[in-house]
Amino acid sequence: MTTLYWDFFGGAAEGTAHHFQKHLDEFLRRNVCEGATTGLESNGEGHLAVFCRAPAQHAEAIARALKPRRTASDSAASKT
Repeated sequence: MTTLYWDFFGGAAEGTAHHFQKHLDEFLRRNVCEGATTGLESNGEGHLAVFCRAPAQHAEAIARALKPRRTASDSAASKT
């Protein structure tokens, strides 16, 4: 599994992240990315990240289409 992250900052971070997550979920359904899940996490005030945990066979296509800011795999630490 690979986890992809899209980071949002500032006063509008929460609204923007929720909106992006909605479109990410639609993308995953439209492209039949079975086994992929999404969620939200925060590293503090003014930050919200949308994440997508996806099987390796889907992660590359998702990353190519949606340009995540960070990625992490089960066997590697986060990188920028």
